[in-house]
Amino acid sequence: MPCLNEEETLGPCVAKALQGLAAIGVEGEVIVADNGSTDRSAEIALACGARVVHEPRKGYGAALSAGIRAAKGEIVVMADADDSYDWSLLGDFVRKIDEGYDLVMGNRFKGGIHPGAMPRLHRYLGNPVLSAVTRHLYGIPIGDFHCGMRAFRRSVFESMNVRSPGMEFATEMVVNASQRGLRIAEIPTPLYPDKRSGPPHLRSFRDGWRHLRFIVTYAPDVLYMIPGALMFLLGLLGMLLLGGGPVSVGGIRFGIHYLALASMLTLTGANVLGFGVLAKSIAAWRYALARNPATNWLIGAFSLERGLAVGIILAAAGILVDVGILWEWLERGRGSMEDTVHTAFVATTVFVLGVNTAFGAFLLNMVLNERPGNDDEEAQAATDRTAGQ
Repeated sequence: MPCLNEEETLGPCVAKALQGLAAIGVEGEVIVADNGSTDRSAEIALACGARVVHEPRKGYGAALSAGIRAAKGEIVVMADADDSYDWSLLGDFVRKIDEGYDLVMGNRFKGGIHPGAMPRLHRYLGNPVLSAVTRHLYGIPIGDFHCGMRAFRRSVFESMNVRSPGMEFATEMVVNASQRGLRIAEIPTPLYPDKRSGPPHLRSFRDGWRHLRFIVTYAPDVLYMIPGALMFLLGLLGMLLLGGGPVSVGGIRFGIHYLALASMLTLTGANVLGFGVLAKSIAAWRYALARNPATNWLIGAFSLERGLAVGIILAAAGILVDVGILWEWLERGRGSMEDTVHTAFVATTVFVLGVNTAFGAFLLNMVLNERPGNDDEEAQAATDRTAGQ
């Protein structure tokens, strides 16, 4: 139970949790993860038979992480200490874990939201929208991503690699568990009104933004790859059509200004794609996200030398075209060169793409070399090469 000044409701929650353990006949403990309470919460928890773990770092996720890592049992059930969840129902979650699931989520919309338990803004807009966005971006068939009551095996918690100290901890746990290939299930869970007299810890817009920020940040395909690819392809098409000079389509003349737009789209799209490649490479190891085939291919095919070769070829091509234009200018006696402006624009764009690719290769190489286990992979590769010789 994450706890911050919950003296009014903590006692009943601990009592219900102990009742739930007794109902299923298992040996267990109740851990209260105190997050700096200034009231009698810790004292009440101890008096009611709970173990108190103190976590000085502020935040819902920080408190939960401390309590989970201090747990001695194999199955961990988590829920709030405001008596909005019925802790006596923990057996339903434990039984689902015993069926072979790694993470069991509560679903408040299926379990019943009692009057006054959830603000209308959260019930009809916030939670449904954030859950729908997460389902769409990550392909996780979960109806309620933000239910605070859930259970999981402690042995798989570390593999989830949940890092968020705040409210987005709840979303990160589900996303990381899914990307790791863990089995996830949902069960109906009723939600009751918060029994505390003080204001809730949740702040609608601040915490909603933190959830949305996490959801989008760790979806590199949607954030980077798709918009980057669209911009790059549109820009590339424009440069191919206008690289030789102005063209007319349907009576509309497309000249140098449209070529400038195409160049901008090409360079911007290439940069965004580069950010996406870096994001996917970082996510593949730092956040324990499962690699998809495209990421596996990228990491396997990439080498600094290949990246440099592509960058140098592009930059050299741009320079060669510019040198050709310079030579023609000299041949013409340093006269007007307006007919080569389009070609010069394309050459400059290709040169910038080459320079960005070359320097980006160094950055991507650094990121990939910093990933955990890389030394072991390199040693294995060296062994394989020796065996082949």
